[in-house]
Amino acid sequence: MVVVGSTNPAKLAPVRLVFAEVFPGLEVHGVEVPSGVPEQPIGYEETLLGAQNRAKAALAQPGATWGLGLEAGVEFNALGAWLFNVAVILRADGRWGVARGGSVLLPPAVAERVRAGEELGQVMDDLVGQKGTKRGVGAVGILTLSRLERVEFWRHTLELALPPFLRPELYPQGMMGL
Repeated sequence: MVVVGSTNPAKLAPVRLVFAEVFPGLEVHGVEVPSGVPEQPIGYEETLLGAQNRAKAALAQPGATWGLGLEAGVEFNALGAWLFNVAVILRADGRWGVARGGSVLLPPAVAERVRAGEELGQVMDDLVGQKGTKRGVGAVGILTLSRLERVEFWRHTLELALPPFLRPELYPQGMMGL
């Protein structure tokens, strides 16, 4: 059984799509687990840690053979603030995969509010006058006029975390663990 450390439909849907194609027959369930990082992780290290914590907590659930942690973060550089995501896939046999997905430049007014400590989902809800956008199209869908929605944004990242499971001969068991 695949357990995802979230009940967010925009995170569960891509896991179901990818696993149905690559590992058919596995059930996918979501559970609420703590990320152990702020609600809006800042920087790669904090975002990766949140995804790792979610994956470990998911794998610890009864009956889980796979644990997945999906975490969206924001990082700042000279060009502005960037939304990106990280997927961590853990398997009960000790194998793991991790990937950082694409990124999108946030509008300056959004970046300013996130830098001040607000969570991106709430800022995007305010921007478009809707509630719960992070459980749907997400910031990426809002910014791209739904040319790329959150489900596809996550799907891309999940696909990039799969090589250790698709080509295990290239990824030794002795790799540093997560």
